[in-house]
Amino acid sequence: MDKKIAIEVSHVKKKYNLYAKPADRVVEALGLSKKKRHVEHYVLNDVNMKIYQGETIGIIGTNGSGKSTILKIITGVLNPTAGEVHVDGRISALLELGAGFNMEYNGIENIYLNGTMIGFSEKEIEEKLQDILDFADIGEYVYQPVKTYSSGMFVRLAFAVAINIEPEILIVDEALSVGDVFFQAKCYHKFEEFKKMGKTILMVSHDLSSIAKYCDRVILLNQGDLLGEGDPKEMIDIYKRVLVGQYELPSSEGATSELLNDKELTDLAAKHAGGKNDKKTGKKETPEGEGINPDALEYGDQAATIAEYYITDDHQIRTTAVLKGQEFTIHMRVVINRDIPAPIFAFTIKTVRGTEITGTNTMVEKSFLEPVYAGDVKDITFTQKMNLQGGEYLLSFGVTGYNGSDFEVYHRLYDAVNLTVVSDKNTVGYYDMESAITVK
Repeated sequence: MDKKIAIEVSHVKKKYNLYAKPADRVVEALGLSKKKRHVEHYVLNDVNMKIYQGETIGIIGTNGSGKSTILKIITGVLNPTAGEVHVDGRISALLELGAGFNMEYNGIENIYLNGTMIGFSEKEIEEKLQDILDFADIGEYVYQPVKTYSSGMFVRLAFAVAINIEPEILIVDEALSVGDVFFQAKCYHKFEEFKKMGKTILMVSHDLSSIAKYCDRVILLNQGDLLGEGDPKEMIDIYKRVLVGQYELPSSEGATSELLNDKELTDLAAKHAGGKNDKKTGKKETPEGEGINPDALEYGDQAATIAEYYITDDHQIRTTAVLKGQEFTIHMRVVINRDIPAPIFAFTIKTVRGTEITGTNTMVEKSFLEPVYAGDVKDITFTQKMNLQGGEYLLSFGVTGYNGSDFEVYHRLYDAVNLTVVSDKNTVGYYDMESAITVK
């Protein structure tokens, strides 16, 4: 049986006219000049997407990519310059703070106002009122004008309305990261309930761990263009490339951005920085061994190259399986290809789905803040006790640094090693707090 489409976005464009000064807008509006006084800026450029009923979809991208704009067009807050949007289902949307609220009304009045706008009758809203008030938990403030609310109280009420009217489609723009830690936990619990109920959820967030944990698919936008969509882990890895400029811009207007693949990135880095390549074949050397990923995602300008990486147990034996509670060491050998003021050596441990659990670097630990020079070779070790729960994890490595105030990526290797934690006792969550328990 074919999946039913909940939201379909077809060839949507959103254009704004940018003016150098307010007077140019007035002159052009009154037709006082034949000369065009604005510059056309496309916030969205021919975006297409299909979201099926029951899916949880995340939209990620750098600031100014058009994430919030596409949500506003889907919800009807904005009209597209071109293209069409079809929605099948009742939408509840939580966009930026204040959207859909009258600041002069009190909380109760705004609940009825929002419910009516979504399409509920007064009786239906009344039936949901107590659930909304209990979820918001702002006490007597609900009878005061919302203009007197703190930002925390405001978002509590807004989210309580959006989440408790049982929409068919829930659209959330960064709202889950607002409010105190207890309210955030309550929001995520409700969010998980929605997923179990088979609701369609569309969310925008900079919290990549939440995107990896909750989303079935992820859509990646950049400067108004749709760069890709697919598995959360894959899209998050690509997004990290975008953040450091490791993708090829469109060559002409209307062209689709084309991401460099791993080989192109390696060749480009080697061309500009003399990456470590096999002298006979010209191909980049790839570490070999059990648990090593030959297709690890890598990029960077290769001012430094991660030449070798591995794990040893508490007996200094190389392994990719570590006993829970055991001390283990992560090793990196880095070749310096050009002078660097102060490189930062790092590792990260992620779940198979891509959620970052832990990691550290030499800058955070204040263990190495020195310059290095072309031709140097640095051996870095990170030694710690294994407190993660038993299971499969992925280990990533990085060498980065700062050139003045500019952050630079010299070499990154994502998901380079499969780390297996062997345990005969798993507690709740990702790691063991090693509690000492007494019962008297």
